[in-house]
Amino acid sequence: MQLNPSANFFERFASRATYATGSSTAFLLALLTIIIWVVTGPIFHYSDTWQLVINTGTTIITFLMVFLIQKSQNKDSLALQIKLNELIAVNSKASNRLLNVEDLTEEELRALHRFFGKLAERAKTEASLSESHSVEEAEDIHDEKVEVLKQRLSGRRNKQNERPAAKQPAAPTSKPTGKARPTNKKAG
Repeated sequence: MQLNPSANFFERFASRATYATGSSTAFLLALLTIIIWVVTGPIFHYSDTWQLVINTGTTIITFLMVFLIQKSQNKDSLALQIKLNELIAVNSKASNRLLNVEDLTEEELRALHRFFGKLAERAKTEASLSESHSVEEAEDIHDEKVEVLKQRLSGRRNKQNERPAAKQPAAPTSKPTGKARPTNKKAG
């Protein structure tokens, strides 16, 4: 999927800016700016201009960061939803009705939350919360996936071996006479 050049530029810029502003270096730079501003207070006699500089600077930075943070959260949320949808889609025991559950109304989400809350309560009474079977189950599921993959690959190989034989025309039953066969093509 190709984005237009300006959208592609903004994607790269937003990703880099979000990464950079979330770093320790960015925090230290912001802290250093505040320290310098506080130290210069007596020099400028704590004037209105001195206060306006920090107020204006922080307001502009905050305003721009709101959009960068929101874009980053939207992208992360979408990526997470796609990963969860993939897990639901490939799990034969999971309900496909939960694909794109984020598109439901708030009331529908609350109803699902209540339902899964009831399931969680039942699970608490049926088993110890300190026990986990997930590692063993994950290994079993992995083994099943490997077996299914082997079966798929084997099936594909068999289909590929069958295709060339099926595409070849049957051998003629009579000997060729060496004469060219007439064609029914109309001259155009």
